[in-house]
Amino acid sequence: MSDQATRPVASAAKSLPKKAAFDFRKYRPFAFAPLLPDRTWPSKTLEKSPIWASVDLRDGNQALIDPMTIEQKMRFFETLVEVGFKEIEIGFPSAAQVEFDFARKLIEENHVPDDVTLQVLVQAREHLIARTFESLKGAKRAIVHVYNSTCRIQREKVYGKDKDEIKEIAITGAKLLVEYAAKYPETEWVFQYSPESFSQTETEYAVEVCDAVCDVWQPENGQEVILNLPATVEASTPNVFADQVEYFCRNLAKREHVTISLHTHNDRGCAVAAAELGVLAGADRIEGTLLGNGERTGNMDIMVMAMNLFSQGIDPELDFSNMSEIVQVVSECNNLPVHPRHPYIGELVFTAFSGSHQDAIKKCLDYNEKHIEETENVWDVAYLPIDPAHIGRSYQDVVRINSQSGKGGVAYILQRNYGFNLPRWMQIDFSGVVQKQAETAARELQNDEILQTFEDTYLQQGSFELLDYTVNNKGGKVYFNGQVQMNGDTINIDGTGNGPLSSFIDGLAQHTGKSIHVINYAEHAINPQHSDVNSDGNGIDDGTNTDNKTNANAAAYIQLNVDGEVYSGIGTCSSTVSAMLKGALSAFAQAVNTAAA
Repeated sequence: MSDQATRPVASAAKSLPKKAAFDFRKYRPFAFAPLLPDRTWPSKTLEKSPIWASVDLRDGNQALIDPMTIEQKMRFFETLVEVGFKEIEIGFPSAAQVEFDFARKLIEENHVPDDVTLQVLVQAREHLIARTFESLKGAKRAIVHVYNSTCRIQREKVYGKDKDEIKEIAITGAKLLVEYAAKYPETEWVFQYSPESFSQTETEYAVEVCDAVCDVWQPENGQEVILNLPATVEASTPNVFADQVEYFCRNLAKREHVTISLHTHNDRGCAVAAAELGVLAGADRIEGTLLGNGERTGNMDIMVMAMNLFSQGIDPELDFSNMSEIVQVVSECNNLPVHPRHPYIGELVFTAFSGSHQDAIKKCLDYNEKHIEETENVWDVAYLPIDPAHIGRSYQDVVRINSQSGKGGVAYILQRNYGFNLPRWMQIDFSGVVQKQAETAARELQNDEILQTFEDTYLQQGSFELLDYTVNNKGGKVYFNGQVQMNGDTINIDGTGNGPLSSFIDGLAQHTGKSIHVINYAEHAINPQHSDVNSDGNGIDDGTNTDNKTNANAAAYIQLNVDGEVYSGIGTCSSTVSAMLKGALSAFAQAVNTAAA
């Protein structure tokens, strides 16, 4: 044996570098919460939609590995217009030629509807501001959004300036906007200012800076002004951000003359919550992106916030009824995938695998269909906050089946997709069959697999077939006479009972010598859209079996006790009588085949 084979192997712990300590003591609690013991926002509720401003083409675009081309930005812009956005930030024209060219294309080629306002971003520097106004020449109405950072960490470590010096940058930027706007009087100008990193700025200082900007712009004299409060880095819980917003709104000198806007980011995963609470705290306007694309962990997802309002019966004033196409445009232009659990639009967000969830969904939908007047057609379904149909989603994927699924989910799929409304005892019986199949496959089962298993288990009699029959009423009794094929032999069946089913069962028992009793029976009409499911047209209502229709208009569910064991079967046919007899024969065939095996 070689030295290589006998040499001891070094332990993994010794061969890998030691991990740095996961030391929470390196961090400090959030330190910029204003003192607001009489806060009012917790007692308020959202009652209307805020003003929406999409920043997909700027903030969203800056966050992409490969920024959008002009063609992609144009496609995205047109989608935003179709959704209903009236304020759209189109880019940072002073930062790159493609950004400047896109602004010019929109204006010179008349792509901007009269009721849509373009918005652009610019730092508080004169040469950048000059270039920005040049990019907007000829626009009917435009928002010029100027900003500079005001938070402590950037004042001290990035700019090396004190509070007064940082405020002066903001004042200078505000004056430059007034100066350059005067050079383009044909455009209706809206001025917007952001104290960048408002979320990490002392709130009273943010008010001081914005008051100084308003003193330059004089919104009380008619100049339209937006003050935008960015959570550039989400650093606190949403309630603290709401306190910051309410404090700001209370203490801003010219609050009644300006629009307060919010621009939340998602570093803590709470951007939507922070925006919603911020509106309760007094904000009028929300900036964000569709699906939340943005720097680091992303921007506030306007689609989610708008749909949250929609789910509460509030008009979001944005149209997401064609959600699948909107999502396709966003994902293709951004070259980013959509998470399958993304709120409202993910592939799986309306899907239930859990058996208890599936059962509740099925029962709610069934109840609502039967009690339309009582429910006043108001959406009220367990586990589904909105009707998927409102955003262009079908019910096909509401319930999907794996090993965690239960009887309600299986029954839902068979009912919604194929027209089989299984009675409870049949649901219990078949759910066990499906669960075993899913466990064996170790994956989700497709709808067509479930249907095939259903047919194989209950609808296929194999070598058993109802060939021909008649039923006659004489002297208060029903007499059955017919032919049944069993394992290649044609058997004459004669029986007597109080109805077609009991007389047929009597005939089977006499011929086979088995003890046969009906335990459960149910039937229903099959919806016309599902009427082509596994029907051979055997039999008609009067029992003469002379038609050869190809549509199954009825389904019958039979559960038999055969020699002490329980078996279930289903029959479908244009005739309710034939469906019933075929269901009984299917259950009996299972008994015979099981005994033979």
